[in-house]
Amino acid sequence: MPPSRPLRADARRNREALLAAARDAFLVGDADAHVEEIARRAGVAVGTLYRHFETREALVEAVYRKEVDELCAAPAELLNQHEPDEALRRFLLLLVDHAAVGKGMAVALERITATDSPFFDNARTRMANALTQLLDAGVTAGTLRDGVTGTTLLRALGGICGMRATEGWQDEARQITAILLDGLRSDAPRAR
Repeated sequence: MPPSRPLRADARRNREALLAAARDAFLVGDADAHVEEIARRAGVAVGTLYRHFETREALVEAVYRKEVDELCAAPAELLNQHEPDEALRRFLLLLVDHAAVGKGMAVALERITATDSPFFDNARTRMANALTQLLDAGVTAGTLRDGVTGTTLLRALGGICGMRATEGWQDEARQITAILLDGLRSDAPRAR
């Protein structure tokens, strides 16, 4: 949990460095990275890590929370810069990248999800709402078909990103995501 009062600039830098080092470790699949190694990669002492995060699980949850916050902020910016269907394409690829971080944290995330924390339910709801925002913009623009919910699309993407983490899985997930997006375009043949 972030502290209730604002952090000093050096403490904020240390916290961000720890989050970045942990994210990088998880992204390359080092789910068992020890706190000592994460602190070393961040250029801080282990005691500094524990001042910011009481447990390793708290660090994992903070990395995941930051990922979700950044993801859920992305649709508005993407819609300001791109047409809705392109914004959706870019967001879906961000979700694939997010899944890569999640795969690296899978073991730790399993421990966290075994708790009664509503965080993961909240994260799924927020991501589904972000997808709904993009889908609605595409329907309004006439570029995406109507009748698909953010929750449905999130489940479809969850299936794609749930593939076994073998070498090259991200490239394959991106290809399948492109096929999925083609099916969402308004000129795609309708299922009966």
